[in-house]
Amino acid sequence: MKTRITELFGIEHPIIQGGMHYVGFAEMAAAVSNAGGLGIITGLTLGTPEKLANEIARCRDMTDKPFGVNLTFLPTVNAPDYPGLVKAIIDGGVKAVETAGNNPSQVLPYFKDAGVKVIHKCTSVRHSLKAQSIGCDAVSVDGFECGGHPGEDDIPNMILLPRAADELEIPFVASGGMADGRSLVASLAMGAEGMNMGTRFIATKEAPVHENVKKAIVAASELDTRLVMRPLRNTERVMTNDAVEELLRIEKEKGTDLKFEDIIEQVAGVYPRIMTEGDMDAGAWSCGMVAGLIDDIPTCKELIDRIMAEAEEIITGRLARFQGA
Repeated sequence: MKTRITELFGIEHPIIQGGMHYVGFAEMAAAVSNAGGLGIITGLTLGTPEKLANEIARCRDMTDKPFGVNLTFLPTVNAPDYPGLVKAIIDGGVKAVETAGNNPSQVLPYFKDAGVKVIHKCTSVRHSLKAQSIGCDAVSVDGFECGGHPGEDDIPNMILLPRAADELEIPFVASGGMADGRSLVASLAMGAEGMNMGTRFIATKEAPVHENVKKAIVAASELDTRLVMRPLRNTERVMTNDAVEELLRIEKEKGTDLKFEDIIEQVAGVYPRIMTEGDMDAGAWSCGMVAGLIDDIPTCKELIDRIMAEAEEIITGRLARFQGA
């Protein structure tokens, strides 16, 4: 299947693996890229330019297909070495970058000069238009269903994607709630040129996370995520667990007086304990409502091949039958 996204990134299928904290290592990115999608290494999980450079080199040893790096720009007291991370990406020969968080305009000239294509994650049409205006090559439009940070507008993809299609000139992919061939065809119908999957790729054999994490996603329904940090206007969709329910209790108790320090135990530094050690009640971890559509743990190739076969059957079979009716 050819779309503007497959042409932009030089990939076979219009499927991107989103950057995910303590998931987007070389094993994950290479598996997705080898299966015909665009795998993504999560830059801030590695933390330093040296570690990111090593991870890029490891991924290069695992695949000869295109892969990218996620670089998230966060407001923080002790900022990562962003110039060093940008240099590691460029020096590593990476030609695709997924930016997220704050405006990436300060790094775009360096990527442009190096021929790196940039896709920026956006949770609204206005942010997507801003990304287009500063020179991003594409955007990933994240609906309210998504795991992680859905923004503060609460617009689901059935509305957000067509709105983006009405306004944007650059290509975009749908993100949030994406799991199968139905997701892909629906996204294409609403104007997207492909889809970005996060949670679905965690529940794959190659995902370098503890088996407990994968089993938790398979066991979950669409009712098992919660929105946390809403009072701080830093909303995050996470999988429910004991720590998350305690976090919500604290939020309710503190009300408008809530400070980040009040919930730091539930949200800070918990990812290694969850993703690596499998301590599923250690704290809040990002997970989408799409968990309700996930009931197995295939290889990345099995998953992507299945998605493309389902999409073809829907387009040439089910939808074609309506045309002649």
